[in-house]
Amino acid sequence: MKLHLILASLLAVVMFSCLDNIDRKPQVGENQTQKEQPFKYWTWITADPKRDDASYISEFKKYKANGLDAVLINTNTDPVLLGRLAPLAKKEGLEVHAWIMAMNRPGDSIVRQHPEWYVVSRKGESAYDHRPYVGYYEFLCPTREASRNHVLRLVEGLSKVEDVASVHLDYIRFPDVYLPVGLLPKYDLVQNEELPEYDFCYCDVCIEEFQKEYHKNPREMENPAIDIEWKQFRLNKIRNVVNEAYQIAHKNNKILTAAVFPYPEMADHMVRQRWDKWDIDAVLPMIYNVFYNEGTDWVGFATKQGVDDLKDKGTELHTGIYVPGMSPEDLANAIREARKNGAKGVSFFDGPAITDEQFEVIKSSKQEQ
Repeated sequence: MKLHLILASLLAVVMFSCLDNIDRKPQVGENQTQKEQPFKYWTWITADPKRDDASYISEFKKYKANGLDAVLINTNTDPVLLGRLAPLAKKEGLEVHAWIMAMNRPGDSIVRQHPEWYVVSRKGESAYDHRPYVGYYEFLCPTREASRNHVLRLVEGLSKVEDVASVHLDYIRFPDVYLPVGLLPKYDLVQNEELPEYDFCYCDVCIEEFQKEYHKNPREMENPAIDIEWKQFRLNKIRNVVNEAYQIAHKNNKILTAAVFPYPEMADHMVRQRWDKWDIDAVLPMIYNVFYNEGTDWVGFATKQGVDDLKDKGTELHTGIYVPGMSPEDLANAIREARKNGAKGVSFFDGPAITDEQFEVIKSSKQEQ
């Protein structure tokens, strides 16, 4: 009788152990025998609906022949154009990702009909008619339900296109509170503090919602830059858009990826973007060293910062590299720095800018895997 009880108890333990492991994702390093995925090479491109299929096929063939694995295509959120190009790229052996300018919607005819959707600066100016820095900065408020839902509807449309692996969010942030230091001379700016004309969003909806929750008004603060709740409120609004987009993408059997600022603490400081707190499958931080007056060793530093912040979160990091003007030697160093500091791949901005000499570097580095 005791033997039967012992056997029954052991069986129960085994059954519960098996049930506990159903649908559980393996942790990093859990299965050491599993073959590690090869280092991945991506590039961003912007589509032109006037181009014929033959020219795109030629471009995709060139990318594949030179070692690229994936292409992020900006079709200005046109699912029809994406549906036309995705199978062409896939046939040439490239993985396809639907690149969308998310909170920044330049040229969006629907958005232009809704001035109230735009972010408002601490100075009281709307991005509808007072664009910060450049004319194409048409950022939307992530708090307003209508503007947020417009972006999510665009995500939904792209996520339903066949032959697409992910929806790729770009400009998933506020306008730059601080520009990269290397760009300041171009705009004749000094940014030693958060300037009112570059600090967003102070629209009525944001202020009312924040005031209801925290019982204080950012418009009345002497120095809102040091109010942690006000900063966190805006970080959370961007995070919420991402998390909703994640649910939409996964519902349509796609993953969610994003182009982000170099590493989470820096992104937080510069554009209200804390991407290590998001529900997202992969990030492509734009570690454009030339924008920050840094050498290629900084590519490794920023990559490691992001990899460390994402530890055990299940989000992959693929380093974004800015190729214009980069020597073949610097490009080789940048790829090497990304790989040795834990990136799962590298993405090059942008495809048409990659020179023949740079393609040779990419091919050679791929052969080193």
